Amino acid sequence: MKAVIQRVRHARVEVDGATVGEIGKGLLVLLGVEPGDTEQTARLLARKTASLRIFTDAEDKMNLSVTDVGGGVLAVSQFTLCADVKKGNRPSFTGAAAPWLAEPLYEAYCAALPENGVAHVGKGVFGAHMDVTLLNDGPVTILYDSAVWEGKTV
Repeated sequence: MKAVIQRVRHARVEVDGATVGEIGKGLLVLLGVEPGDTEQTARLLARKTASLRIFTDAEDKMNLSVTDVGGGVLAVSQFTLCADVKKGNRPSFTGAAAPWLAEPLYEAYCAALPENGVAHVGKGVFGAHMDVTLLNDGPVTILYDSAVWEGKTV
């Protein structure tokens, strides 16, 4: 799995002009699922997301997690994170998991967030064209790649 995690003041996702997910202070997570990812991968990434210490404490140090600050997580599936751009100018998406594999793992990730203390979870609509609006706080943006923890060749 690949995730782009952004600390936000607020974020919203719309489908066909209707808001389907929204958070105030918290994390916007763009999530890409790759072949070979498992429910264990999704659960580990959810735990890492919930405990990622990128919110500032009273001394202005990044010591607090989204759970510490009572923030939410807005999770948006994004297969384009798995693009291969090594050759040519048009990305190849063969590195993205098939929808029948990716959707349950995206849902497992979202379900594991509250189990790890996240108070509010907003979601996009898997496979839909979505408009994402956010106010990045910092900006603070973190990249996670489960291949690094799982010892896969990147």
